[in-house]
Formats: sequence, structure tokens, C-alpha cells
Amino acid sequence: MDLYVLVKVAHVIGATVLLGTGAGIAFFMLMAHRTRDPALVAHTAGVVVLADTVFTASAVILQPITGASLAHLAGYRLLAGWIGLSLALYVITGLCWLPVVWIQLRLRDLAIQAVVTGTPLPERYFRLFRLWFVLGFPAFAAVLGIVWLMVAKPSF
Repeated sequence: MDLYVLVKVAHVIGATVLLGTGAGIAFFMLMAHRTRDPALVAHTAGVVVLADTVFTASAVILQPITGASLAHLAGYRLLAGWIGLSLALYVITGLCWLPVVWIQLRLRDLAIQAVVTGTPLPERYFRLFRLWFVLGFPAFAAVLGIVWLMVAKPSF
């Protein structure tokens, strides 16, 4: 197996992890949130933070490295055409993801505090959750766009 194929497999796995982990995290956080149970939210948010650290962060680091390597090996210009657009979407995703990570930490901490004090989730939790939810849409749409660009490789 040649180097290009190995790097491409790593790149596809990274894209799959980003898409799958993002969708999974969103689903489990939303389901926990809907219960309004501070203990369940605290536990789920803790797992989500761990998953983001282990899976998403690893893929976030892997993708530009493997993508740049693939572009170089295939003779593509890095900032032109569909690759340039993919990189722009990647930046958009990152600009949404970084605050989302901070929000997930705060959601977890607010839920833990509610468990410890025996109180319901505070209003700040709900405001942060709405922001987390809203930031997920452009981030997820950008990742879907990147995957489409990777597969279609449109010429423009």
C-alpha cells in the first residue's frame, strides 16, 4: 500500500470521527438536557467533555496534517478551489467548536453545582445551552460541506 492511500485512510477516519463524534455529542447532550435532571446532565456533559478531548481534538489535529499531506502528494494547491473552501469551512467549524468546548465545561459545572446544592438547573445553564445549540448548526453544516467537498472535489 502506498503512502497516499495510507494518508487518505487516516484522513477519511479523521473526517468520520469529526462528523460522528459531533453528531453523537449533540444527540446525547440534547437528550440529557431534555430531562432537566442535574445529575444526568452532569454525567452526560462530563462524558461529552471527555469524548471531545479524546476524539474530536485528536481529529481536529489530524485533519489539517493529513489534508495538507494529501494535497501535496496529489499535486493540489492548498489554498485553491475546493481545498481552499474546505479550509475556510474548517476555520468556521473551529470558531464554533472552541466556544462550544468551553460551554460544555460550564454546563457540566453548573449541573454538578445543582446536584451538590439539591437545586434545579439554573437559568444560566439554559442560556448557555441555547448558545451551545445554536453554535452547533453552523459547525455541523460546515463539516457536512467539507465532507461533500472531499468526495465531490468540484472544479471551480
